[in-house]
Amino acid sequence: MFGVPIEIVLALIGIAVPLVAFVWEFVLVGRKRLGYRVQMDTPVTGRIEDPTELVEVLPGVLGKLTAPAEDGDAPALHDLSIVLIRIENNGATAIDTRDYAVPDEQHIGMHLYFEDRRVIGMAVTEFSPRGLGDSLRPGAGIGAHEETVDGKRIGVLDLPKVPMNRGDHYKILALFQRTTGSGKYAPPTVEGGLKGGRVIETRSRTGLSPKLLALIGFLVVVIAVQFTVALVTDKPVASDCATGTLTLVGSTAFESVMNEAASAYEKRCAGAEIDTAFDSSESGLDRVDKQGAGNAGLLAVTDGPKTAAFPNPDLLPRPLAMSLFTMIVHPGVTVPDLTVSQIRDLYAGRVANWQQLGGPDLPVRVVDRIVGSGTRETFRGRILGDEQPPAPSATCRAVQNTKPPGPAFCAVGSTKDMLDTVAGLPGAIGYSESADAAKASGITAVSIAGAAATREQALTGAYPFWNVEYAYSNGELPADSLAAAFLRFLTDDAGKDILRAYGNTPCTELPNPANCRPMG
Repeated sequence: MFGVPIEIVLALIGIAVPLVAFVWEFVLVGRKRLGYRVQMDTPVTGRIEDPTELVEVLPGVLGKLTAPAEDGDAPALHDLSIVLIRIENNGATAIDTRDYAVPDEQHIGMHLYFEDRRVIGMAVTEFSPRGLGDSLRPGAGIGAHEETVDGKRIGVLDLPKVPMNRGDHYKILALFQRTTGSGKYAPPTVEGGLKGGRVIETRSRTGLSPKLLALIGFLVVVIAVQFTVALVTDKPVASDCATGTLTLVGSTAFESVMNEAASAYEKRCAGAEIDTAFDSSESGLDRVDKQGAGNAGLLAVTDGPKTAAFPNPDLLPRPLAMSLFTMIVHPGVTVPDLTVSQIRDLYAGRVANWQQLGGPDLPVRVVDRIVGSGTRETFRGRILGDEQPPAPSATCRAVQNTKPPGPAFCAVGSTKDMLDTVAGLPGAIGYSESADAAKASGITAVSIAGAAATREQALTGAYPFWNVEYAYSNGELPADSLAAAFLRFLTDDAGKDILRAYGNTPCTELPNPANCRPMG
């Protein structure tokens, strides 16, 4: 509706309807309101020979019920009924004698008509507060008479113009005798009104009124519709959310954390669609270099900064977090710790059997990442230095099948392949992003020079195998683009918790946040 969310429309309706009902009930039509209620209309069973017996039954209520006959005997009464009527001010304001819709000089304010009945007697049985008694005394307008309309005799109770504050009430008890007909009596009718108000028949206050039930039912429906809409519609766009599409490419070492961050952002921000296609840092940079110019919907995530193979100055880096890596071995290799020198010897082929390092009698199988992998560049830069391992002589599957006696070398293309290969190749050693290694089965993480792959060890400089994860774009990103909003989510918002959950440390939490380094 004109771009207004349905939840807001329903909320406004839910507020407006009770407000209108309140104004209508208590300000407009219900401001002045006089109610009458028949609390009892009961037949008197049997035949009463002496009407004065009713005085004993209703002491102080009924006086002389009927005039005596000429012979001095009162006529027998039968088909009697006793009626108790409550008159109350159930409006929002007080009612004055001038509020009754009758001439000011008239004492009677309203009439109650009882068809096919005549009034034998009446009395006021209750009034609250006590001051109402002055307006209900004899001569103030209260009384009874009989009328004939279309041949029917109608008993009439005359009620005075009683001034009543809100909540005041009085009760009239009357004795009637049926004049014609039989069966159930017709309900009484009222004649009279209020200036700027109304006279209505009220009900007992036990239980909920139909109007209140209807209002409650309406509000329940509104709440139910709001709940249903919240379930079936997209969530409203949160602050700093952007819509559109974004593709993330690059390092497989950061694939898990980026997939989870992308899913979290899509749930948080309606209209955002983030796809991932992780292969390697180099292939991701190559794609952004070739396809990213003028395309704010493409980002490459890399392990470390770009290399000299990408001289394009428009490839702009944005540091995300410090990521930790770890050495891993097959579970059969019972060597819990390696020095940097020993790792270099293993990858140079100078160690043929694990026995040379205090391990089991197993030939060494060196598993590396293929050229172009950002994790491989991190391993070379942080651990191997300038010395490079020999070129793979066979595939990892071939090494597993042929079982050569000396050291053997092979390479894999992704983090998942690395974890699977090391787990399935006896005597294997490799390396991986530490969070992925911690979740993998069938491999054992190896500490380096006594330091485990933890944030604390890296911050002290004791653990060397870490690197900075970067996001690269081809040119500056528009501030309102999905890519820019997603990067802000990663570095300044809830995305930080996801980075930490995978063992990464957001750059803003490091001693040198500008360079995203653990040491100054």
